[in-house]
Amino acid sequence: MSEIIKNRYEFVLLFDVENGNPNGDPDMGNMPRVDPQTGNGIVTDVCLKRKVRDYVDLVKSGNAGYEIYVKSGAVLNSQHKKAYDYLGINPDSKKPKDDELTKFMCQNFFDIRTFGAVMTTEINCGQVRGPVQFSFARSIDPIFQQEVTVTRCAVTNEKDAEKGQTMGKKQIVPYGLYRAEGYVSAHLAKKTEFIEDDLELLWDSLVNMFEHDHSAARGKMSARKLIVFKHNSELGCCQSHVLFDKVKVERLSCDMPSRSFADYKVTIADDMPNGIELIEKL
Repeated sequence: MSEIIKNRYEFVLLFDVENGNPNGDPDMGNMPRVDPQTGNGIVTDVCLKRKVRDYVDLVKSGNAGYEIYVKSGAVLNSQHKKAYDYLGINPDSKKPKDDELTKFMCQNFFDIRTFGAVMTTEINCGQVRGPVQFSFARSIDPIFQQEVTVTRCAVTNEKDAEKGQTMGKKQIVPYGLYRAEGYVSAHLAKKTEFIEDDLELLWDSLVNMFEHDHSAARGKMSARKLIVFKHNSELGCCQSHVLFDKVKVERLSCDMPSRSFADYKVTIADDMPNGIELIEKL
């Protein structure tokens, strides 16, 4: 078994979408999320974590220590009861007097070990803050929210049979390049026992999570760049924003709207602060 991570990390993930909806807003008829002041597209941290969870569940299904806590159809109290059953104690809504319940959940659920969780429900397993955190992803340029009408040659019920077809809507972004930034804390990793193998699985998830999440609604989504900054210590060598500023993304031409990753230039400064190792995973 590998050791708990001993280094702090920051990372920048660039991904794009073509003719798809990367993250619909249910309050806006599922239109792609957008910053109303700037027009830039938004993908929430919750959406990105969902894709990481789904990828890990796909590649590690059935492996001990890699269960997924938050997934479709999961009943959280039932997940918590596993810890009580393992320790041979009765379920309780009060805060646990020790951390054995929380420790069990961290050891058995990858997403708790990685992102943390608030498990203070009727069956209380405490709460823990995870070492890995994402920012909202934002598009480099303002996006164009487009609603496309589609038709279906079949109808739902007999009373609509004379219509011959039904109409529907698809919400898409013709093209958008998004940038997400993230953090990995070695200090918090000690509390959840987030190990080096977990970290490598996280990098693998960020590179490949879109490859197993294709759908007509999401269009063509691809991870384009994963740039990792590794500190030579647990607490780190400099502020995170200094490292994020080392990655610049620029449009090559503003004559026409961007429609591919080739329309952009990604530049990474080579003057890294002392104690920082630059790693390009993609």
